[in-house]
Amino acid sequence: MQQSRVPVQPLLSAHGIVKTFDRTRALSGVNFELAEGEIHGLLGANGAGKSTLSKVIAGHHVPDSGELIFRGQPLRLRGARDALRAGITIVMQETTLVPDLTVLENIFLPELGKRGRLDTHALLDRGREILDSLGQADSLVFDWEVHRLSSAQKQLVEIAKALGVDAKVLIFDEPTASLSPSEVERLFDIMERLRATGHGLIFVSHRLEEVFSITDRVTVMREGRTVLAGEPTTGLNQADLIRAMVGADIGPIYKQTESADTTQDDRPIALSVKHLASAPTVRDVSFNVRKGEIVGLGGLVGAGRSETVEAIFGLRHRSSGEVLLNGKALKADDPRRAIRAGLGFVAEDRRTQNVVPDFSVRENLLLAHLGAHSGFFRGYHTREQKVKQLFAQLGLPEERLTEQSMLNFSGGMQQKIIIARWLVLEPRVLILDEPTKGVDIGTRASIYAMLCHIAKTGVAIVVVSSDFEEILGLCDRIVIVSDGRSVADLPSNVLSEEKLTVLAAPRTSMQRNTNLLAELTKQYGGAGFWALLEGEQLICLNSVVRDAKLDPGFGPGDTRTFSETAIPQALVRRDNTFVLERNDGRRTLLVPMRSTRGHDLGWVGLSMDATAELPSVEAIRSRVNTIASHL
Repeated sequence: MQQSRVPVQPLLSAHGIVKTFDRTRALSGVNFELAEGEIHGLLGANGAGKSTLSKVIAGHHVPDSGELIFRGQPLRLRGARDALRAGITIVMQETTLVPDLTVLENIFLPELGKRGRLDTHALLDRGREILDSLGQADSLVFDWEVHRLSSAQKQLVEIAKALGVDAKVLIFDEPTASLSPSEVERLFDIMERLRATGHGLIFVSHRLEEVFSITDRVTVMREGRTVLAGEPTTGLNQADLIRAMVGADIGPIYKQTESADTTQDDRPIALSVKHLASAPTVRDVSFNVRKGEIVGLGGLVGAGRSETVEAIFGLRHRSSGEVLLNGKALKADDPRRAIRAGLGFVAEDRRTQNVVPDFSVRENLLLAHLGAHSGFFRGYHTREQKVKQLFAQLGLPEERLTEQSMLNFSGGMQQKIIIARWLVLEPRVLILDEPTKGVDIGTRASIYAMLCHIAKTGVAIVVVSSDFEEILGLCDRIVIVSDGRSVADLPSNVLSEEKLTVLAAPRTSMQRNTNLLAELTKQYGGAGFWALLEGEQLICLNSVVRDAKLDPGFGPGDTRTFSETAIPQALVRRDNTFVLERNDGRRTLLVPMRSTRGHDLGWVGLSMDATAELPSVEAIRSRVNTIASHL
């Protein structure tokens, strides 16, 4: 856990902030304080007022009453420009960059509006200084257009842009929602550097494990009020925060994963995907989902997971491959036929892909029914009883079915209604893309409970999620997708977040490790490999075999128990030396790989003939550590 720091000097204070939109009071006398050189977590359920308070501090909203104090002086903001001039900025989850401008132009966007000639060389020097101060000197190409960047790189540009205007206070609004665990680590490294240089950081997040990892203090809001103000993180636990956020204990949010022995599962296969391709993102994805099973598609942003499920549903053209629903081929490029065959699909973007704002709640609930019904008369009455039943399960009074806009509900409730839309049709297979993105922990718990209940009725469920904790806790099995290919299919209880991160890494990012294995085997002969070890099970990430007689008995993507390999003694002992195998006389060294934060990245192994001269263990360990520092 992060060691909380004692704030030395208040940098920014908010006292009695009130903000009302129409007849809705979003903030009711909120108090908040940020110190120099601290990372302060701002938490709360959906609709608690976190984003509104953040936007008041950043000048996007003008409060009705209350006071902001910045560096000991009253601060009156008429807009975001005033906040920027004062040294306050917000790094949004959805970045505000100009996609067709270069990285350098986005970092120094305010400079483009000034009169006179731009000194590009001076801007380049300043840009390099900013990135160097963040420890990211080689992370961005300044003349690339922003649309070419990954989500993590765009976040970095946003942060550099804030430092380009000398921001002292940075508000991070759900910055990790679209980042992989390894990208989150890099972001946290940057945030720690900013803290060390005296910046004040406000961290808004629904992910409690991240809050405990990076923040010094936390403030919790509920229904527009401050219910926990500036408490040191080290004095709290997850139950304390959940209780403050939702006003009650909600218990374990994940179901207990059952036996991982899927080889003995005799339930019928509901969905079968065979060598699916959808150019240019999806190259070769295969997996099965059985009735009553929850399968996760795990991977990094850009790996092709969303594109895969869109191709399955018919929203994206299939280049090749086959999709079977209950044993029958599902025609490509035809979502309506997919719906009629019993396939439901909750898309990632709630606002643009799932909700029709001008429709009532009842009409939004029955949208999927329209797609499934081909007759002249719509037959709404056939679904009425199911709609009422589902609304009762959601804990909503029946009269709210007539609400004229879905936007009158919180984001979390909107998501539950969208899921219920498909349950009205009683699907055989339900696909959900990022089902809990941007919802609070209480809503997440109720969505998980809903999905587990659905699975118990025999519905096969596929979940795409960038939250590795979520798919590990919720899913029975996880299919890992990397660079548009399914690279592993494993029970969730043999994986951890670290192992899932390593498995999901783009194959291109493994090139350093592949080169290391090639260099070791070229120099010393034998066979080299990189594998994850859990209990008595091995998952091979990569291998290079120079001498076929020393093949370890597994290759890239293979899963083996130790006894099924040719090197069981070495795998069990993992000594800091070459271990002799009794059966064939080979010697094998295993060296652990750890990230700069100490996370398990697996083990690098080298098998050699027992008669060969053994290399220095420390020399190999040093080379492995060098590679690990770049992963």
